[in-house]
Amino acid sequence: MLSNNNELKGNAQHPLKPIVATRAAPAELFVGQEKDMKKRCEWCGGDLLYIAYHDEEWGVPVHDDRLLFEFLVLEGAQAGLSWLTILRKRENYRKAFDAFECERVAKYTGHDVTRLLSDSGIVRNRLKIESTIKNARTVLEIQNEWGSLDAYLWRYVDGIPKQNMWKSMAELPAKTETSDMMSKDLKKRGFNFVGSTICYAFMQAVGMVNDHTTDCFRYREIKKLRSSNQPSEATR
Repeated sequence: MLSNNNELKGNAQHPLKPIVATRAAPAELFVGQEKDMKKRCEWCGGDLLYIAYHDEEWGVPVHDDRLLFEFLVLEGAQAGLSWLTILRKRENYRKAFDAFECERVAKYTGHDVTRLLSDSGIVRNRLKIESTIKNARTVLEIQNEWGSLDAYLWRYVDGIPKQNMWKSMAELPAKTETSDMMSKDLKKRGFNFVGSTICYAFMQAVGMVNDHTTDCFRYREIKKLRSSNQPSEATR
């Protein structure tokens, strides 16, 4: 989710496609001076990486387990930091954590923790690193129980993205009753760094809720995806 403290985040169609911010021209030439004068959510400002993320990923429904796990990890890594910091390290995270393949991450040992703590390309916080490994193991348990991480997570919105109608960023909640329930159950299962605010940021990012403001050009585009990007049968 993107909350009032600017938490945001994934590429549903191209999970491993890097987001590259071109430096061919200053941001001002891409925002506010385009021929079509696209209106965007205020949070992406003029940063090219934010703009690309906003235009291509944020709010697009995600049903791929690998990518869902990636978002959970990155949201947790963002705790106490800015999302832009994490976004800039995203490719490094993918390399460091085997492209977020749960089966591989779940097998990490103390040697891997030491390796990751020396990797300047990620946030070198022992608790966050160890929780990623622990969370990967818990994801495998969820997949065994529910069939997929997708099925487990999307049941919180009955498999259908919630279409909100916020007119301004000030209206967006930092958390909801749904994110409270998700957080509570994830913690019960052994997850770390999954507070309610983090869970709602996750829900925004993976399209469980459409929190683009109604004046944003992406609002209607994301809304159309409700019918074209349906969840797997297990989530219904």
